[in-house]
Amino acid sequence: MLEAAFDQAQGLRGLRAARPVQVIAVTGGKGGVGKTNVSVNLGVALAQRGRGVMLLDADLSLANVDVLLGLKPRYTLEHVLRGERELDEIILDGPAGLRIVPAASGVPGMADLPPAAYGGLIHAFGQLAADLDVLLVDTAAGVSEQVMSFARAAQEVLVVVCDEPASLTDAYALIKLLSTQHGVSRFRVLANMVRRARDGRELFGKLLAVCDQYLDVVLEFAGVVPFDDYLRRAVQQRASVLEAYPRSPAAFALRQLAEQVERWPRPRGASGHLEFFFERVVQPREVALGGSA
Repeated sequence: MLEAAFDQAQGLRGLRAARPVQVIAVTGGKGGVGKTNVSVNLGVALAQRGRGVMLLDADLSLANVDVLLGLKPRYTLEHVLRGERELDEIILDGPAGLRIVPAASGVPGMADLPPAAYGGLIHAFGQLAADLDVLLVDTAAGVSEQVMSFARAAQEVLVVVCDEPASLTDAYALIKLLSTQHGVSRFRVLANMVRRARDGRELFGKLLAVCDQYLDVVLEFAGVVPFDDYLRRAVQQRASVLEAYPRSPAAFALRQLAEQVERWPRPRGASGHLEFFFERVVQPREVALGGSA
């Protein structure tokens, strides 16, 4: 017990010595809106701009970031949480220098880890020596406590929607839960797989109208990624569209998103260190809301 506490303290000191990291949770409520594709290609776009980027596959039961890029991890986050491997032993090298933390896939119980189990993540990232500017967190679909934990802990929540009624309904449910039960008040909304830029604006307008009517939140438009057959081809090739088809409409839009992300407020001081992100992940909901039920 004392040895474990010492090891974790060492890890936390390492994190305090690191520079602040911008943490962005990419989520959407409904499955099938393309959030993993957005996460991967946004990560590549930021890495191409010279940023130190890591992508955490936070779908702890149905991981697919590695599948999307044709990577075959020998070890996953499951081995880190069990204490069998260090974090730097499982990290995968992706396109343009993007680093990927693969999650387990199809492992019973991984989707319902108790909050205390996430404490292992604090220790694991404390041992990571890599310099990071951005940590992208690709959450699972739905509104599980696991999704809520990662989203509420991030500095930015990027909600991906597409032109389907269920997408807007589920995005609203996600925003409502995060705002009323977890104290998150600002969201950025990305319209994905739309035919025209105007359609994306209209999608955002619909979501904004209902949120303005019923919730006390701020929604900001993060832009549009068009429906693009080149993106489908890249998925079939298990490649990033930015590298497989760099002149495609989707690649252009994702580079624009990366430029916008670089204009988002940067974390300052100790609150931007990864230790505080993972502490927020594991803290009880009541603490996040200042003691309310």
